[in-house]
Amino acid sequence: MTLSLTQLLAMVWRSITSPREGAAEVLALGVPRQALWLILLIVVVLSILLAQLTALIAAPGEVMMDSILGNPVVAGSIQFGLLVIIIFAVFWIGRAMGGTGSFEESMLLMSWLQFIMVCVQVAQTLSMLVLPPLAGLIGIAALALFFWLMTSFVAVLHGFRSLAQVFVMIIVSGFTLAFIFSMLLAILGFEMQMPTGGA
Repeated sequence: MTLSLTQLLAMVWRSITSPREGAAEVLALGVPRQALWLILLIVVVLSILLAQLTALIAAPGEVMMDSILGNPVVAGSIQFGLLVIIIFAVFWIGRAMGGTGSFEESMLLMSWLQFIMVCVQVAQTLSMLVLPPLAGLIGIAALALFFWLMTSFVAVLHGFRSLAQVFVMIIVSGFTLAFIFSMLLAILGFEMQMPTGGA
């Protein structure tokens, strides 16, 4: 099934205004399993390209010294890896809590969620050109939207009724994964670089 950009944006709007119905609509598309990894890769590439463009607009005269921000391949690899971890977590943790969703459905909905956030990212980037103060507000709204959509999508994916319980599960799981990830980084020898003040 081929969808035009207009149809995709209409689906994005329906997912934002009615997340449960939007998630059900995406799952009903019947996307083949072999296309899921390609879809995930495409949304990551779009996100990284937009992040680079946003950085150039925000500070056009500055050279990005940070190795992650300055290297799209590294940034993309990290984002792709984190999304894969989230997909597995949504599937496994949801199943452990009595959910019924499949891994393929988890991948599809998390990829769709990422695409929606890319669309929001586009709006934020455009606002930096037209009305810069609005970009910050869009960023705050995007964070709230992310958690709202993820909560609704996970509920639809696994057949959960209580959005409050799903939200708590996401927060607890997120903190747990962040702790495990930080411990792994410490074991591998990575350290957080804290800024130091000059005299």
